[in-house]
Amino acid sequence: MVKPLVAETREELAAARADIRDWPLALVPTMGALHEGHRSLIRRARKIADVVAVSIFVNPLQFGPGEDLDRYPRTLDIDLRVCADEGVDLVFAPTLDVMYPAAPEVRVSSGRMGGIVEGVHRPGHFDGVLTVVTKLLNLVRPTYAVFGEKDAQQLALIRRMVRDLDLPVEIVGCPTVREPDGLALSSRNRYLSEAERRTALSLSAALRAGAGLAGEGPSAVLRAAQGVLDEAAEADPPLSPDYLSLVDPVTFTEVADGHTGPAVLVVAGRVGATHLIDNVSLSFSAEVAGAASTAPATVFAVKES
Repeated sequence: MVKPLVAETREELAAARADIRDWPLALVPTMGALHEGHRSLIRRARKIADVVAVSIFVNPLQFGPGEDLDRYPRTLDIDLRVCADEGVDLVFAPTLDVMYPAAPEVRVSSGRMGGIVEGVHRPGHFDGVLTVVTKLLNLVRPTYAVFGEKDAQQLALIRRMVRDLDLPVEIVGCPTVREPDGLALSSRNRYLSEAERRTALSLSAALRAGAGLAGEGPSAVLRAAQGVLDEAAEADPPLSPDYLSLVDPVTFTEVADGHTGPAVLVVAGRVGATHLIDNVSLSFSAEVAGAASTAPATVFAVKES
């Protein structure tokens, strides 16, 4: 096992990047607390580029007041072992002062797309995400940047930013990785108690219920998923739903009942103090005008535990 080169400053990163300037590089931006989902991103990066870089930085700009910035897990030593295990070549692990030598006055605006769905409940969140991603892309200068599809709105916004600002990078999305019980992998899952975890499973259960009725059209999908969430809201401990929406995968605007083509069923809620999100991709056709649908484009299976 070869340890990756670790750069903590801009100067160290620039020197490392100069040594590999002629090779395609894939960047996996993370906030650390690496899990199997991150490993899947790293493995995808290895397939598409000669050099794999991982950034580890807990970005304060994307946390709102009262969110979990202070308790967000910081496990750099463990993360470096994961990177070594996966054959990562370069890790950029800057401190706050390196990333933001002064409080940033100019930030990237996420526009209309950043103020809907997840953005309604976390104002300013996506501005913070796009700002730090832009900085990382400018500092690392990758050929590819690899992101998970679990953060579907984030991925759509990053793709839109790259297109709108003509950034010279290709964005690569990777499927959501799930735990055996169906819960989407997240660094925040470790916050959940056993009882809270049982309630949290309602998110993936709602998506499965909705996807199972995709053949009956968008309204049936939403009704089925909402029914699961309504039951979870009465559980002990309860789920506090933030939203359930069926949206266009590019614009994240809600789709109408007669919608045809791809869509994403997105859901989010809080269990205790933990905010969780999830989604599943669907594709609707016009076999029966305004109602019928093909099978879901993506249906996740849950292993027996």
